[in-house]
Amino acid sequence: MTPRPPSRALLTMTLIMGFASGLPLALSSGTLQAWLTIEGVDLKTLGWLTVLGLPYTYKFGWAPLMDRFRLGGASAGRRKGWLVALQLGLAGVLLLISLSENVQTPEGLWRLASLAFLLVILSASFDIVFDAWRAESLRPEDRGLGAAWSVIGYRLAMLTSGGLALMLADLYLGFQGTYRVMAGLCTIMAIVAIVAPEPSTARPPTTLREAVVEPFREFFSRGGAWWLLAGIILYKLGDAFAGSLSTAFLIREMGFSAAEVGAVNKGMGLLATLVGGLAGGWWLSRLGLWRALLIFGVGQAVTNLGFWWLATNPASLTSMTLVILLENLAGGMGTAAFVALLMALCDIRFTATQFALLSALASIGRVWVGPVAGTAVTDHGWPLFFLGSFAAALPGLWLIWRLRAIIDRADQSEPASSQ
Repeated sequence: MTPRPPSRALLTMTLIMGFASGLPLALSSGTLQAWLTIEGVDLKTLGWLTVLGLPYTYKFGWAPLMDRFRLGGASAGRRKGWLVALQLGLAGVLLLISLSENVQTPEGLWRLASLAFLLVILSASFDIVFDAWRAESLRPEDRGLGAAWSVIGYRLAMLTSGGLALMLADLYLGFQGTYRVMAGLCTIMAIVAIVAPEPSTARPPTTLREAVVEPFREFFSRGGAWWLLAGIILYKLGDAFAGSLSTAFLIREMGFSAAEVGAVNKGMGLLATLVGGLAGGWWLSRLGLWRALLIFGVGQAVTNLGFWWLATNPASLTSMTLVILLENLAGGMGTAAFVALLMALCDIRFTATQFALLSALASIGRVWVGPVAGTAVTDHGWPLFFLGSFAAALPGLWLIWRLRAIIDRADQSEPASSQ
C-alpha cells in the first residue's frame, strides 16, 4: 500500500518548532562562554559554568508536570499552551540577560549565571513539550520525516544562536544587542506556536501521582521492556565511541589543521547530517521502522570503520572528507529512525514523561564513553580503538534484530489525530 503523503503544514510546523527548541542551547553555553571570555572571566569559573546544562539531562524529573497540567485553560490545549508560554518565558529571560552589566564582577556574574540557569530550565521544559507534541501529532508513516525536519530546525537554530550570534556580537551589535535579537526570535516563535495544531490526546493523568507513577508502570508492563531499554542505550553507542575523540584524532594523530577539521567536520559534516536525516525519513516511510533501524544501524557501524581506514593510511584531505561525509550521512539517517522509535514507544497519555525518560537513557552512552575512549586509545592505539567502536555497535543491532515484533507493533500505533 502506498503511504499517505505527509501533511506539509504539520512538517513545516515541526521544522519551526525544532528551530525554537534548538535556539536557546548555544545562548546558555558556547555563546555565553564567548561573552564571558571576552569580558575576562577566568577559565576556572568558565569551567564551572558548564554545569548550567545539567537540567537537559534530568528533564524527565519534572516532565510529569507537563503531562498532568495545562496552561491557559481548555481552549489553549494540553500542549500548545505550554509551547507558547515557555517561548514567551525564554524571550523574557533573554531580554533580562541582554540587560546584564559588569558581568566580570562577582555580583554581575552571579546574576548572569542565575539567568542562564533559568534559561536552561525553560529550554529543557520546552524540549519536553515539543517532543510530546511531535510524537502525538505525527502519523506512523510521517515520524521519520517529522524527526528529520525537527533535527534540521534544531541544527539551524544552533547555527543561528552560535556562529551567527557570535558574528553579530563581534561585528555589529555586541553581546547585549545580540541577546535582544534572540529574545525577539523567541517572541516570533511564541506567535507561531499559537497557530500550531493541537493534537487530540487520550485522557491525561488526573492526579500528579498518576502522572509520575503510571508512565513507568505502563512501560514496564510491556513484554520485552528491559530489552527495549537496552536497545535504546546501545543503538548509538558505536557512533558515540567513534565521535567522542574524532576531533583530537584528526588534529593530533592525522595532522590536519583546526581550520581543515572545522570546515569539513562542522561545515560539510553538518550538511551531510541534514541530507542523511531527510533521506532517512523518506526511506523510513517506505521500509518501516524495524527495517530502517536495522539498515541505518548497519550503515552507522560500517562507516565507523572509515576512521580505522584513516588511522592505518597516510593522511589526505580527500580521504578525511570522504570519511566525514559518509559517517555523518549514516548518522543522520540513524538519528531519524531512532527518534521515530522513541516517538512510537510512547503511550499517548504520558508522552512528555516517557519521551523525556527514553531520550535521557539514550544519552547515557554519549555522556560516559569519553573516559573509556581516552583510556582505550592510550592503551591500545587509534586503529584498535576504531575497530572497537565498530564492535560496540553490534550489540545494539542484535537487539534491534531480536525485537522486531515489539518494534513493528509500536510502529503501527496511531497517535490521536490533530484537531
